[in-house]
This record gives sequence, C-alpha cells and structure tokens, in this order.
Amino acid sequence: MARYTGPQTKIARKFGEAIFGEDKSFAKKNYPPGQHGINRKRAKHSEYAIQLQEKQKAKYTYGILERQFRNLYEKARRSRGVTGEILLQLCESRLDNVVYRMGIAPTRRAARQLVSHRHITVNGEVVNIPSYTLKAGDVVGVRQKSKSLSVIENSLSANSIVYEWITWNTEKLEGTFVSVPQRIQIPENIKEQLIVELYSK
Repeated sequence: MARYTGPQTKIARKFGEAIFGEDKSFAKKNYPPGQHGINRKRAKHSEYAIQLQEKQKAKYTYGILERQFRNLYEKARRSRGVTGEILLQLCESRLDNVVYRMGIAPTRRAARQLVSHRHITVNGEVVNIPSYTLKAGDVVGVRQKSKSLSVIENSLSANSIVYEWITWNTEKLEGTFVSVPQRIQIPENIKEQLIVELYSK
C-alpha cells in the first residue's frame, strides 16, 4: 500500500501552513525550507505552478497519491454539481479521514494505520481499507478488542472539535457519519477550483 512517509514539517513549511495538524517544529520555523529559507527571493509563480501547488497541498493533506486522487477527480467530474466541491466531499467521506475527524486518531496518518490494522468497524463489520467511501448513516466504531488501546484513549481525551456532519457516542466508542459535509463545513484551506482548472487542461 503506497503512501507518503517522508518528513511532514518540511512539506508543511513548503505550503506555509500546518497541513498535517498541530506541529511544534512548524511553529518555530514557519518559513520555506532550504539553505536560504527566509532570505531567499522567490520568483513569481506561474498560473500552472499555483494550480499544481494547490493540488499537491490537497494530496498531502488527505494522504492520497496521484492515481487515487485523479480517480476521485474523474468521479467528481461525472457527478452532478460543482466538481471541486464534490472532490473535497469525496475526500472527506474516506474512512481514514472520518476516523481522524471523530477524534479516534490524532492525525490522518495514524487513522490510516488504525484502519489498516483492523481496529475500525463500519456498521459492525471490520473494514481495513482506508479509502473506503462512507455513505450517510454509516456507523463507524472501534473494534471491541481495540477499545483499550492507549493511542485511541489519548486521542479521544485530547479531541475537542465537533463537526456538524458527525455524531459521536463516547460510551460505545462509535459515531455516525450523518451526511456528506457541505463545502462551508469543511475546514481545510484548499482552493479546489484551481485543482479543477489544472485537471481540465
């Protein structure tokens, strides 16, 4: 299973925002990476470079590689509605993302690992595919054997963010994916229209 496993802070500094979540290293050095870092005079980016950077930011944010991301775009393009919004909604509907949003895991990378290691259930059945697309009404929970895992307990105790499209039951350690979020409900700072323009060329 391919995924990005390289340095996260370096990538966050490249985009100028902590796209992987809270990052102490990024807070200390929130300027571009490289030998000259803060002092380097940067050339004005072309239209293509800006579009490409936005696409890369979305891919790193959700932990998706190019082929999978391209397939999501094609699926969004064939659907009715605004292509860019549907693309982000498809990313938000992934199982690993919802596990992260529910607070079961502290990061999307950790959420992906929990799913792959068979700690997560969907409607009572174990699902170990991080890219599994959830439908409205699906119940995502922690497997009975895994409820005592310290990583899950620590993450849930530290999580205080509530999303309108997700409900969470602390006693049962399960939540419901109530509906696909609207664009205004998605907190990620991604200009999805630039991604659509790039793929439309």
